Amino acid sequence: MGDQFDFFASDENKPNEASASLKPKGDRPSAANEEAMIRHLQATGRYRILTRIEHRPIALKLRPEFVMRGVVVDVETTGLDYRIDEIIEIGAIAFTFDPSGRIGDVTGVYAGLQQPMKPIPADITRLTGITDEMVAGQLIDTASLRMLVDPADLVIAHKASFDRPFCEAFSPAFSRKAWACSASEIDWSTRGIEGTKLAYLLAQHGLFHEGHRALDDCFALLEVLAADWNGTQLPAFAELYAASQRSLMRVFAEHSPFDMKERLRARGYRWTDGSDGQPKSWWIDVTEEMLEDELKYLRSEIYCWDEAEPLVSRLTAFERYRS
Repeated sequence: MGDQFDFFASDENKPNEASASLKPKGDRPSAANEEAMIRHLQATGRYRILTRIEHRPIALKLRPEFVMRGVVVDVETTGLDYRIDEIIEIGAIAFTFDPSGRIGDVTGVYAGLQQPMKPIPADITRLTGITDEMVAGQLIDTASLRMLVDPADLVIAHKASFDRPFCEAFSPAFSRKAWACSASEIDWSTRGIEGTKLAYLLAQHGLFHEGHRALDDCFALLEVLAADWNGTQLPAFAELYAASQRSLMRVFAEHSPFDMKERLRARGYRWTDGSDGQPKSWWIDVTEEMLEDELKYLRSEIYCWDEAEPLVSRLTAFERYRS
């Protein structure tokens, strides 16, 4: 006989007894009994069960219909500024996909630690669990990393505006690639998702992971991108890949009147002081379809001059998210 469990009848007056009703008699429950426990708890309507993600294995044989290559990247760093802070860990998962955005097979995995020039700040250690002792004498294997990155048609990060500058400062292999951001280029709200943090997205699909270690975050993001999302929509990666194929138009409101800054901020414009190589001005990214309306807005509401010609530059996935 296998493990035995007592399944008490549901009692609305005893909502805290569900766990007691599933107390095992004997050793650890079998997989079949674990499934029964899960079904029982979920049937009460009072519980949501999260399952730890399982790392996808490297495929021994690649399916030929998945002809394109992608790589998910995540970095842990000593701080937020790529110009003064350093990468202390990098994770990467290479995978195949098809032109419709279906994820295929994992082709390679890399994770590496690197000792920074200065001690790791205490808040970074608290967040990531990475200590000075763990990185002592460690060096990221750039050759192994390039084996995954070089064939990639697309590099994906969950916050590409953070990861790309750090990756490009670390290795030129990342600078000639198209990048996509799974946090900003997927309309999560249409999928009924209210936030974009990776752990939250994973939980909405009934999964969890340890978090804040580079390779674990890469595997988590791969599952989020490949998820079926209740069968009602295309996988999130299909939406992300389609977005990566489109250009954005960056509009600069140069020399805009100072007293218009709150209007610009409210419309979604951001300020750059020019230290990043862009013109010193307020700026916004819009789709090509939205460009003419945005120019009309600036001319009528900001400059109050119909002949104004704001600076506009086209951004493809090769330019987006650079420093």
